[in-house]
Amino acid sequence: MTHPSSICIIGSGHCGGRTAQVLRELGFAGRIDLVGDEPGVPYERPALSKDVLTAAKPLEQLDLTTEAQLQQWDIQRHHARVQAVDPVARSVQLSDGQALSYGALLFANGGAPRRLSIPGADLPQVFTLRTKADAQRLAPQLAPGRRIVVIGGGFIGLEVAASARTLGCHVHLLEGAPQLMGRAVPGLIADRALALYQAQGVHIRVGVSPLQITQRGTALEVALSDGTALAADAVVVGIGIVPGTEVAQAAGLQVARGILVDRCLRTSVDHIYAAGDVAEVPSHLTGALQRQETWQNAESQARVVAQNLMGGNVEFAASAWFWSDQFDHQLQVSGEPTAGTHTTVREMGDGDVLLFYTDASQRLVGASGWGLSARIAKNLKLARTLVERGVVASSEALANPDTKLKSLLR
Repeated sequence: MTHPSSICIIGSGHCGGRTAQVLRELGFAGRIDLVGDEPGVPYERPALSKDVLTAAKPLEQLDLTTEAQLQQWDIQRHHARVQAVDPVARSVQLSDGQALSYGALLFANGGAPRRLSIPGADLPQVFTLRTKADAQRLAPQLAPGRRIVVIGGGFIGLEVAASARTLGCHVHLLEGAPQLMGRAVPGLIADRALALYQAQGVHIRVGVSPLQITQRGTALEVALSDGTALAADAVVVGIGIVPGTEVAQAAGLQVARGILVDRCLRTSVDHIYAAGDVAEVPSHLTGALQRQETWQNAESQARVVAQNLMGGNVEFAASAWFWSDQFDHQLQVSGEPTAGTHTTVREMGDGDVLLFYTDASQRLVGASGWGLSARIAKNLKLARTLVERGVVASSEALANPDTKLKSLLR
């Protein structure tokens, strides 16, 4: 295995930061440049919309490492934006005027929050949530009695709505699609999530979109597509991210919904890799291209790409998995439900439910679940393990709550 003399990582978030750490753990002794325009050390994002907003967890608990540890690992940190990459010269041009050379390069720069394209979307009381700084700006808005309008019924929008309601805000959530969480979860789970939010006092409207946001004194008015309007003290927009592909595309890399890579996370240009939210990877199960914006994806791809940056040829073969904590409930999806030809529902009682997706040979290719976190956590973990092992099971066994999931692992 031939190691490059230097590695440059574009993106200093979870995936980029973890990659730099793993490189040192694997014994890479060359230069590591870690580039990102967000101040501070690399950190994990999931708690931003939950424990950070509710003040249950301080920001520093999200950190993957410390400044002292970065220095000990001799990782060169650059607080700057990448303006251009020259694959022929193997150089990276930074916004501060520096030019970094590299032997191997990683794009792990994630993306930026998708913005509303309506009048008033740039008003100061309109917020997005992607970074620590975003959370620090938003948190003071979530005070008891404040009127909060959340735009977007995906995971970020729902988690922010739950946090705001927990803090005593009056919350309206708008989703333009017919159901919450789009195609990420089945309708059965989306309906149960909707019922939970309504029971908690969150006003949810699906099939409705904002048309305009107008300043009304110190407050806002959100005009909606159904002809009504909502008053708000703050608006939070959670409608996904735009992957950061511009620099990669300008450098000649193949780009679609993300930066296209093979199963070893190599791009179309020699010595350049991509991982995390920005990478579009062929599924090891179906070959379909996937771009995953999850903690698990950032963590597992960082460990694979670190080996390949050092000259390895390791394929990324981890099963997809994500979760979302919403009030005292949790949902999880693992594997590739869309690869299944049959769906089996296991009702667990008290509204808890598991769904299993099997192919034509009754092999499990995906699972999803929803329920009270304290009750369903163990079953969600077992369902994920069944999918990861590709267990073959009958619909009767999967549907029967008296059949212990653990018994299907034998």
